[in-house]
Amino acid sequence: MTKEKLSLFDTTLRDGQQTQGVQFSTEDKQQIAQALDTLGVGYIEGGWPGANPTDSAFFDARPQTRATFTAFGMTKRSGRSAANDDVLAAVLNANTPAVCLVGKSHEFHVTTALGISLDENRQNIADSFAHIVAQGREALFDAEHFFDGYKSNPGYALDCIKAAFDAGCRWIVLCDTNGGTLPHEVANITAAVIACGIPGDHLGIHTHDDTGNAVACTLAAVDAGARQIQGTLNGLGERCGNANLTTLIPTLLLKEPYASRFDTGITTEALANLTRTSRMLDDILNRVPHRSAAYVGASAFAHKAGLHASAIVKDPTTYEHVNPGLVGNTRVVPMSNQAGQSNLIERLTEMGLAVEKGDPALMRILDVVKEREARGYAYDSAQASFELLARAQMGVVTKFFEVERYRVISERRRNAKGETVVESEAVVTLSMGDETRTTFFKNEHAHDMQDDGPVNALWQALKSDLGAHQSKIEDVRLTDFKVRITQGGTEAVTRVIIDFADGAGRSWSTVGVSANIVDASFEALLDSVNWKLHQRSGLSSEAAE
Repeated sequence: MTKEKLSLFDTTLRDGQQTQGVQFSTEDKQQIAQALDTLGVGYIEGGWPGANPTDSAFFDARPQTRATFTAFGMTKRSGRSAANDDVLAAVLNANTPAVCLVGKSHEFHVTTALGISLDENRQNIADSFAHIVAQGREALFDAEHFFDGYKSNPGYALDCIKAAFDAGCRWIVLCDTNGGTLPHEVANITAAVIACGIPGDHLGIHTHDDTGNAVACTLAAVDAGARQIQGTLNGLGERCGNANLTTLIPTLLLKEPYASRFDTGITTEALANLTRTSRMLDDILNRVPHRSAAYVGASAFAHKAGLHASAIVKDPTTYEHVNPGLVGNTRVVPMSNQAGQSNLIERLTEMGLAVEKGDPALMRILDVVKEREARGYAYDSAQASFELLARAQMGVVTKFFEVERYRVISERRRNAKGETVVESEAVVTLSMGDETRTTFFKNEHAHDMQDDGPVNALWQALKSDLGAHQSKIEDVRLTDFKVRITQGGTEAVTRVIIDFADGAGRSWSTVGVSANIVDASFEALLDSVNWKLHQRSGLSSEAAE
C-alpha cells in the first residue's frame, strides 16, 4: 500500500529562537540547519530576514539543503500594496524557495491589535499571497490564533484562510498560538476546515504546549486530516514551547496507525541519530538535556526497580514500549540501595562482565552500594561511578594513575581599578609508574570579572597532563554540576553529581561525597577521567547515563 505524504516543517531556527534565554548565532543556525537536513525534515524555516542582523546574515550564508528552505514574514501592512511593502520585500529578497507569512484570523486581534476592519485584513491576506505566488515561491499561511478565532467567529476565521488558499497558498497552517486548545477541539475544528473546502493535503498544524498537549493536539489534527506538522527540536518555543518534533518523529515512525500509513521523509537510519541530534541542540544552547524527555532522555529507558530489571533480562518489551536503539538511545539499569541481583546482573552484562546468579561478587557489590548510599552516595544517577565501584569489587579495575596530592585556592579581592575579581587556581600531582607529573592551572579571566571557579580549575589541572592517556580525554567536557547537602548540622555531608559529555555525543555522570565540597567534586572528577579511560581502552561499557 502506498503511504500518504506527511510533511514535517521545522521552525527551531525561528519559533524556537523565541524561547526565553535562547539566542542563536549565525554559526549555530548553520549547524542546526545541517543537522535538520540530515535528519530528513521537509521544510526548514530559517527565521525572519531583515528582522535582526543574525537572521539576515544567516540567509546570506545559509547552507544548501535537500529540505525546502523557508523565510518567515508577515502579510502586507495596510495602506500600501504588496509590491511596495518593504517588510514583505525583505522576506522575498532572501531568495528562499518557500515563504511563510503570518496573518490574523481572529477578529479580536484584527480590530484590537491591528486596528483595521475585518474586510481590510482579509484583503491584505489575499493580496500578500497573490504577490508571493506571482514571484514563483511556494507560499504558506500561518493563520495566527486560528483556533481561538474559530471558536469566537468561525465564519470570519474560515474566510481568512480561504482568502489565502484562493490566492494560491500551498499550505494553510492552523495555529494554536496561545496553546490553550485541547486535542478534541483541534480534531473537530480541523475536520470542519476540511469540510468547508480546504483539502487536508493543503492543511498544516502548529501547536504550543501551554496545556502540555502540543504533541497530542498535533496528532489529533493529523487524525482529522491535516498533512503538515510544524514543530521544533526538543520542543523549543515561546512560553511553554512548541510541539516537540523529537517526540513526534519517533511516534510517527514507530507507532500505529501512523507508521504504516504515512511517509514523513525520515529514514530508520536518521531516526537512529535522533538522540544525538537532540543532545547536539542542548550542547549548542549550553543546556542540560531533559533526562525524562520521551524517547531521547537519559532516563527514557531506565529501569530501577528489581522486578522491572528481572523482566527486562527475559524480554525487554515487558517494560519498554520501543527498542531504545531505534532512536539512538540506550537502556540503563541504575544501581541503588533498592537494587537486587537481577538489576546488578543486567548492569554487569552491559559492562561486558559475565557473572552468574549467586556469584559472591554480587553480594559484595550490593553491600558496598548500600553502605555507600547510606553515607550519601547516589548511584542511580551516577552510573559511571557505579561501574568503577563494581569493577573494583570484582578485581577488574585498571589503575591508570594515582593522585599524590591536589591543592585549590580561590581568592576574592579588589584590583587596582577598584573592581571586585575572583581568581581560582589548582595544582594536581599524579604518579604514573615511576613518573610524577604536576600540573598547575589558574583562572586567566579575572580582568574580565569572570571566574571559572575552583572546580573548573581542578578539572583543568587534572586533565591537562595525563601522558600517554591524554588523547583519550581531550574531548571530555563538564555539562552540569549538582550539589546537595545530605545531612544537616555540624555533620553535614555534601554530595556532588557531575554530568559529562564527549565529542561523540556520549554522556555520563559521576558522584563524590565528602564533608568538603571541593573534595567531593574532585572525587567525581576523578571517577569521570577513570571511567573514560576504561571506555576508550575498550575495558568499559559504551554508555553510562
